[in-house]
Amino acid sequence: MDIGHRLKQMRIRQSLTLEELASRSELTKGFLSQVERNLTSPSIATLTDILEALGSSLGEFFGEEQQEQIVFRKGDFFVDEREDYAIHWIVPNTQKNEMEPILLEIPAKSSSFTVNPHNGEEFGFVLDGTVTLEYGGKQSVVRRGETFYVKGKEDHCISNKGNKTAKVLWVSTPPIF
Repeated sequence: MDIGHRLKQMRIRQSLTLEELASRSELTKGFLSQVERNLTSPSIATLTDILEALGSSLGEFFGEEQQEQIVFRKGDFFVDEREDYAIHWIVPNTQKNEMEPILLEIPAKSSSFTVNPHNGEEFGFVLDGTVTLEYGGKQSVVRRGETFYVKGKEDHCISNKGNKTAKVLWVSTPPIF
């Protein structure tokens, strides 16, 4: 394990300078610099002091890091086919994330589900076809290659009044689908 590198990354994530970390941990800036460059190794007591100053502990620092999945393949997707539309969950288990992307397929002459008011925002990109966004009592036509961006304060849905299936990349924050 590269202790110095991990400590430096923790410090940078918290936007701390070496000087600020030195002050918090009651160590010298020079010593911390040497630790980060792996020129010296801290004792367990000193490492504990550094980690406390960074808001962490020995257990967290040396605990197994779960490798977070960042690329999702078609085999990872889940498709929920409904009578009037299909939702492709293109990033599985997004409830733990801050945003939730889906690929929505709406056949000709059909509509999506209605999204009830919520504290969030949504973005859509029409990949194929033309849809009508119904939001706040108004209707807006959104064509292939165009986007929409709405606050979640009003009921809204998407309908496809055309003759071919429409596809929309729809991203919500926080996850609501």
